[in-house]
Amino acid sequence: MARDQAETVARAPNPRWTLVTCILASSLAFIDGSVVNVALPAIGHSLGGAAADLQWTMNAYTLPLSALLLMGGAAGDHYGRRRLLILGIGLFLLASVGCALAPGIGLLLAARALQGLGAAILLPNSLAILSHTFSGPAKGRAVGTWASVSAISAAIGPPLGGWLINNVGWRAIFYINLPFGALAILIALLAVRESGEGKRNLDWRGASLATLALFGLTWALTLWSSTHHMSGTGWIGLVGGLIALGLFLWAERTQGDKAMMPLGLFGSRAFGGLTLVTLLLYGAMGGLILLLPYVLIVGGGYSPLSAGAALLPFSILIGGGSRLMGRVAETIGPRWPLTIGPIVCGAGFALLVRADPHASFWTSILPGMCVLALGMAGAVAPLTTAVLSSVEDEYAGTASGFNSAIARTGGLIATALAGAVIAQSGTALVAAFHGAALVGAALAIAAGLVAFLTLPARRSPDKG
Repeated sequence: MARDQAETVARAPNPRWTLVTCILASSLAFIDGSVVNVALPAIGHSLGGAAADLQWTMNAYTLPLSALLLMGGAAGDHYGRRRLLILGIGLFLLASVGCALAPGIGLLLAARALQGLGAAILLPNSLAILSHTFSGPAKGRAVGTWASVSAISAAIGPPLGGWLINNVGWRAIFYINLPFGALAILIALLAVRESGEGKRNLDWRGASLATLALFGLTWALTLWSSTHHMSGTGWIGLVGGLIALGLFLWAERTQGDKAMMPLGLFGSRAFGGLTLVTLLLYGAMGGLILLLPYVLIVGGGYSPLSAGAALLPFSILIGGGSRLMGRVAETIGPRWPLTIGPIVCGAGFALLVRADPHASFWTSILPGMCVLALGMAGAVAPLTTAVLSSVEDEYAGTASGFNSAIARTGGLIATALAGAVIAQSGTALVAAFHGAALVGAALAIAAGLVAFLTLPARRSPDKG
């Protein structure tokens, strides 16, 4: 009995180090995304990529990330979340080395796809581990801290990446993942308790159909945005993606609770509302984070370092406000933060219609960025906390994986459609960016209205 008690103590979760591990792991995906946005022009110049190739530098990463997040979360609920977290980090680091060494655009895209696979495994399991470790008000504080530090990490990425591009070369941006990932693996092995083993069955059929559906739809959107018309290949991708999506929904319905994405979760009006809020809000933000650095570098002559630094106020304000808003959401519920935050984001997008890469950054771009950041600071942590609190612990990995998949799908669609902006040049590029800002404003305001109409007025009891 004494031995069993000692083993129980040894395996007891260490909340502080668990939080550190989850932040380090998630930051890999966030830093990588923000750094690569700044590096797109340099990658295109070095490897001779066209506009469509630059889009696929992002899409090759985001496609497997979006399509396999559900599978990554469900696998953690079956095989163990810590085990899958370590596996995901390892794959991500291996792929980062492949990106850094890639001699051409083809191998770079293959390595980026492997990075997306690693991120699809580590992201949902890091959040599921948080949900399992913390409960009640502590969960709101933990998720708020996770969101805050992740935002700050994303803020560090662009200026650091810009400096590396200017002084070392774009390949160095992938090497910066190695120390963060190695440290996350070490702490996970020493301080994080295993959870989730045997709780869920795996749904290979659902994962395959989800992947095919997203690939077909994204392929069609990318071809359309690059050429401004739908080719025969694009129609094949669109129709095939829609068929695969229908088969995915049918397959999940027939498998019931054994499905990768149990459709019974959508019996909750709040869960359905949170899903739509996530898609709209992160779709809007995905377009901005990709396009703004590109417009500043190509349209305004900014250096990669300067374009990266332009995103600093955005991420720092989100980082500073997310922990506070995580506590607020735990006290008053997510409805008002998720209503007001996205509407404020919409106002920020509207201000970016004044953006001019040749004018003063302080007057034409910074005001809109600051308003956007304040809105996102009010929404990020409450949204994540609400999703994790809306399901039982056995579904934590699946729910976090699904919500992350919806967020990445929004960004994936925005990236595909961004080709219509990237393909422009000169004054047409700036005008196209202004049009994209108006679309972002409409999406963000719609997200706020959906939250108001679907979420309960008071905080729901914690399900974790």
